[in-house]
Amino acid sequence: WFILQYMSGFGNEHVSEDPRCPGALPEGQNNPQVCPYGLYAEQLSGSAFTCPRPTNKRSWLYRILPSVCHKPFKPLEEGHLTHNWDEVEPDPNQLRWKPFEIPKAPQNKLDFVSGLHTLCGAGEPRGRNGIAVHIFVCNTSMLNRCLYNSDGDFLIVPQQGKLLITTEFGKMLVEPSEICVIQQGMRFSVEVFGETRGYILEVYGAHFELPDLGPIGANGLANPRDFLVPVAWYEDRQVPGGYMVISKYQGKLFAAQQDFSPFNVVAWHGNYTPYKYHLEKFMVINSVAFDHADPSIFTVLTAKSTRPGVAIADFVIFPPRWGVANNTFRPPYYHRNCMSEFMGLIKGHYEAKEEGFQPGGASLHSMMTPHGPDADCFEKASKAKLEPERVAEGTMAFMFESSLSLAVTKWGLQTSNCLDKNYYKCWEPLKRHFNPKCK
Repeated sequence: WFILQYMSGFGNEHVSEDPRCPGALPEGQNNPQVCPYGLYAEQLSGSAFTCPRPTNKRSWLYRILPSVCHKPFKPLEEGHLTHNWDEVEPDPNQLRWKPFEIPKAPQNKLDFVSGLHTLCGAGEPRGRNGIAVHIFVCNTSMLNRCLYNSDGDFLIVPQQGKLLITTEFGKMLVEPSEICVIQQGMRFSVEVFGETRGYILEVYGAHFELPDLGPIGANGLANPRDFLVPVAWYEDRQVPGGYMVISKYQGKLFAAQQDFSPFNVVAWHGNYTPYKYHLEKFMVINSVAFDHADPSIFTVLTAKSTRPGVAIADFVIFPPRWGVANNTFRPPYYHRNCMSEFMGLIKGHYEAKEEGFQPGGASLHSMMTPHGPDADCFEKASKAKLEPERVAEGTMAFMFESSLSLAVTKWGLQTSNCLDKNYYKCWEPLKRHFNPKCK
């Protein structure tokens, strides 16, 4: 009977009831002595109670049984999920990975949780400051299992295969070129439809928000109305064999058993929700005269640090757009950055490196490590006739940029067997063009 529906708006106060139980939300108060339909009231807080109103995040959930009804948590094997950034020695080199391999289902069944692999990160969840970048590869759905992240928020970027995500707030279908954010503490389960792969940016200690627009004005980049929040949906399902609730806590996984589905929320209201966004709705801003604007103009979401203008993490995209700048080298410029730049490719060909950087792969240009267009791109762009042209048609690349210095895991450098050890060679053919007699 269920049809996927959404409410729009970023950070809005939303109200939602499953239509099978009209009037399930208490009127005029959050916590009545007796809730409608005999439900339990439960608050999920995404911020300190005393945060200023603009940053205060909480939702009230009205559920058949409260979340507290479970057996004790016990350690669960976490596989390649880690926040140990000292497994291997630091590596300042430009790093690029070939597409991460998705195991075939008959030989190795992996669901979303067992398919999590940590690639790089910094900081740690106990201090509530840091990030991690994970790759997920899976080929089977989560069955009577859900996950919630006690450490921070997950920004999920599917690259191959769609995800049907059931949350306590309702269901979301998230396909490649869409993203979703599951915020700290929200329980969710992922159904897949074949071989599935993608990227995750995990942020400890801050929530994602829309970047300030400054002189751009009131409109542009990712517009708030295009963010979608699921509507309430519940299942009243007993699971005598045991339903596993998995908690990611202080970088480790723990599992608790209960005998009912956790997706038993009949109604909810609040501003602390999961949400999704389609990247093709991004309103691109760019130079229309000469030179480059900095890539920060492509920021979709940001997780701010306590330093003004400095992000723990930015989520940036490089979507199809027009290039019209005169007397300008149009591809990305050569660059050394005080930020760490992790890039992934959802589809197409990235303009600065059309060979080697493939969908489902990744690159990491660490703090102050130089990077830029390969030799072929430089030669072509230096000689190209500067006419208006479509850039990145059929392409969607993205970047996780962070003010933290990221360490790469042993899985990333060794075990994954996807590291492209010849990456540095793409710059070796760059020629000397210097001629002191010719200006």
